Amino acid sequence: MLISREFFARPSVEVAPDLLGCVLEHETADGLVAVELTEVEAYAGRSDPASHAYRGKTKRNAVMFGPPGHAYVYFTYGMHFCVNMVCLGEQGSASAVLLRAGAIIAGEDLARARRTRGPVPEGPVSEGRARIAPRDLARGPARLCQALGIDRALDGADVCVAGAPLRMLSGAGNPARSGKIATGPRVGVSSAAEIPWRFWYEGDPTVSPYRAHVPRQRKLVTP
Repeated sequence: MLISREFFARPSVEVAPDLLGCVLEHETADGLVAVELTEVEAYAGRSDPASHAYRGKTKRNAVMFGPPGHAYVYFTYGMHFCVNMVCLGEQGSASAVLLRAGAIIAGEDLARARRTRGPVPEGPVSEGRARIAPRDLARGPARLCQALGIDRALDGADVCVAGAPLRMLSGAGNPARSGKIATGPRVGVSSAAEIPWRFWYEGDPTVSPYRAHVPRQRKLVTP
């Protein structure tokens, strides 16, 4: 069932744990890939130093300041896309939930082709693609976007509209992925990382490994 806009019309920290078990689908000319979410991360706005909206509205983060239920897609490290779900922010602020990991439940062959940057499969899965363990296909925010074929073209996409290419569905109650919800520090952020706004299914193999932020060291230039 398609998730209603009212679901997202709440603060991100409330929406985030409720997204676990929900399904994000992306349908293209190549086919459909669906991911059941197992790990997410909440970000607030001006009150959250780790948020892209902390310093206010920009061209890059403008979607975060719009109505809830839309996708905020950004490019990072010069090579990866990450997708967030926009939630209800405070007055003049913004909030969103980063989709960190999930299990591919439909379109596995297409997801594998995208993850290996190969052609869309027409026959059996090649040996190279088969070497990617199922748990690793969408294990991490960049892999999740790659498997689903999400890029900046989907920035601002409404996921609450029936028939839309990118849409969020309520979970099917898969007992294998309905375990205890754990919380902990956020990943890869230099500020406010200790805030326990990362939520995941404890013990699920598709959850990404935790890595604390390590500041980049400047190289000394010798004369």
